[in-house]
Amino acid sequence: MKVKLLASAAAVTIAAIAPAAAQSAAQDTGQAPPSDAPAQKVEEIDPAAGAQDLLVTATRRAERIQDVPISVSAFQQEELTEKGIVGFEGIARETPGVVLNRPTQNFNNFTARGIATNGYNANLQSSVAVYIDELPVSTIGNTTVVDPNLFDVERVEFLRGPQGTLFGSGSLSGAMRILTKSPDLNDFDTSALVDFGLTGSDSFRQRYNLMVNVPVVDDKLAVRAVGFYRHEEGYLDNVGTGVRNSNTLVDWGGRLVTLWKPTDRLSIKLLGSYEDSDPKDSSLTSPSLGREKRVSDQPDRFTGKQTIANATIDYEFDFARLTSSSTYSRFNQRFFLDLAGTFPPGGFAGAPIAFGLDAAARDRVFVQETRLVSALDGPFQFTAGGFYLRRRRDTDFLYRSNPAFLAARGFTGLPDQYYQKQYTYQINEELAGFGELTYRFSPRFWLTGGVRYGRISAQGFTKEGGYLATAPAFANLNYLQAALAGLRGPNGAFLPVNFTQFTPYQPVTGVKATGQKPQWKASASFKPSETLTTYATFSTGFRAPIVNAFAGRASVVNQNDIIIPDGASSDDLKSYEIGAKGRWLDGRVTINVAAYRIDWSNIQAQANRVSDSVQFATNIGAAVSKGFEVEMGVVPATDVFLGFNVAYNDAKITELTAAEAAISGAVPGHRLSAPRLQGALYTSYGFDLGNGAKATAAVNAQYVGSYNSSFPNTPGNPNLRLSTFGETDEYVNVNASLGVRKGRWTGQLYVENAFDDHSVVYIHPEAFLVSRFGTLRPRTVGVRLGYGI
Repeated sequence: MKVKLLASAAAVTIAAIAPAAAQSAAQDTGQAPPSDAPAQKVEEIDPAAGAQDLLVTATRRAERIQDVPISVSAFQQEELTEKGIVGFEGIARETPGVVLNRPTQNFNNFTARGIATNGYNANLQSSVAVYIDELPVSTIGNTTVVDPNLFDVERVEFLRGPQGTLFGSGSLSGAMRILTKSPDLNDFDTSALVDFGLTGSDSFRQRYNLMVNVPVVDDKLAVRAVGFYRHEEGYLDNVGTGVRNSNTLVDWGGRLVTLWKPTDRLSIKLLGSYEDSDPKDSSLTSPSLGREKRVSDQPDRFTGKQTIANATIDYEFDFARLTSSSTYSRFNQRFFLDLAGTFPPGGFAGAPIAFGLDAAARDRVFVQETRLVSALDGPFQFTAGGFYLRRRRDTDFLYRSNPAFLAARGFTGLPDQYYQKQYTYQINEELAGFGELTYRFSPRFWLTGGVRYGRISAQGFTKEGGYLATAPAFANLNYLQAALAGLRGPNGAFLPVNFTQFTPYQPVTGVKATGQKPQWKASASFKPSETLTTYATFSTGFRAPIVNAFAGRASVVNQNDIIIPDGASSDDLKSYEIGAKGRWLDGRVTINVAAYRIDWSNIQAQANRVSDSVQFATNIGAAVSKGFEVEMGVVPATDVFLGFNVAYNDAKITELTAAEAAISGAVPGHRLSAPRLQGALYTSYGFDLGNGAKATAAVNAQYVGSYNSSFPNTPGNPNLRLSTFGETDEYVNVNASLGVRKGRWTGQLYVENAFDDHSVVYIHPEAFLVSRFGTLRPRTVGVRLGYGI
């Protein structure tokens, strides 16, 4: 039935606008200048000749991407639609030197230029900052990060290399910016995109997107509304819960943007958005069970509900633009997972034990940024501003058994399946001033310097209440101790254990971790000709200090194990980059190259207590990452485009003490968690169908080399090889499409993962998960129908 439905949708698309569609390889220069920077004059290029200049705001001002002295990849809405990019995964595929570590939907960690100790990043701030407009959404610790819908965006920019001066903490190795579209003050407009796909033989995918733009008062007031809904049936069977296609995703939401421009100088934009992303189970697999199989006693859930409210005020002075952006965000999440893999198969007592964590967290974030960006015609250009962030995260840690296991063991007395409940919260604050100054000695040579200085703090608290249940009749054994002991009587039957002692947690105020140090950037740019820009850049990056939620807590399994330390201080990173950006033959050939060396010290790393798998953050030694990246686009003939990118990276631990090795499992010379070689090839061919219709056929192939999942040894027991250590598979993922554009209508037939590659692209470093492997989504065929894209 689902195959027939998909075939019917494809037939409707073909009948509506013919076989296939895609955009021209040329970028559209009819876009309005980005909203967060003053308009700049850009050299006009004949649209028939080749690629157009693309404006980006990576430096907080609108500049040609060819003139920005850092490595930037940028994607406009037309390109996202053509390539079927709806979230983080597609952006990573198209960006050299970047890998998305994705255990499951809503659990996303980018790695850029090899700066990662593993792909999980538990208890650590992400090394790549992710922004939705002015709001940083990448966070700290065991947390979900909603994979935001990318329909009706102005642009997505991925900045590689540390961006500490303009984007603050978390931009240790890069920053990704999702810039939503502002309302059009003059024209009524609508756009829509519908996507039907079939994964495997019976998993149906539905995606619906709609935008409406309404000018209320010409040149003064307009409203833009966006809505979206996704229902994507899963493709994994959970043999523990008995649910087929368990990892189904339901994601919906929208945003409403109002733009008021009472004068030529003043504009006020109000934005409200909401997204509810609800995967019904994890996408991690257990290959030993067979293809597309996983196991857990209850569904592993990583859900998120994110609400964003923003007010941005822009005022144009004669010499500069003043921008004030105020954002308030609420993010509610669930982090539910089966921890049964923590203990050896069968448990210490010869039988499996039920052990899981249901954690619920609530983030409340306020961000204020005010900046002044020059619009001078002279040699000086400047950006100056201030930034403030306050985040409070409340987390409820509920450790569980399950009712069937409790009944089988004769465990009684618990009010429900939870034997331990602890309620905590954490407050993070960042206050900083930043600025960049550029001086142009001539149109061919200019220098830029930047600095950010501020104070970052983090403090954890334990709330009063909750409990740890124990059994007084058995020397106050807690649930884990009793379950692992497998208490039995003389006849071999389990002894009844009654948990009647409920010890509440007392309020605890944790140590306040603070950090303050300047972040620097300096670059020199030289244009030997109008078609070539070269640059050399030095920059620094940092992450906020980390406080461990369970600082000072002993193991409930083994009192002699490590006491959880207070936390980890900021790491220190210095980056040296040289690059060149060239454009020849009227834009028919573009080549961007960059080479870099990164010195990373006082590395924030994840460690684990052996007895109970409690995670905590600490600092260890140093590493060096070296590599290069190449991006190239060629238009050999009209309507023919060839795109290519490749990245090489060599990132290794270079300094490590014996104590640091023992607590982290790292070893000197160990290669960090990033592929040595990766690249992508994109080619498209357009041709006329007559009657105003134009078709395009396209193929996109991505290659990613294998890389380490984590440090090789067991934290806390460095003489033992980590049982979960491994290398991801080397793989090639091929997507293809065939589509048509006629007027404002587009239609496209597509196939993703054309060769149904089942490579392991992620390995979870923690033993507590039985299903620990992430694989490519199976072959998916489908059809997209768009209007006004």
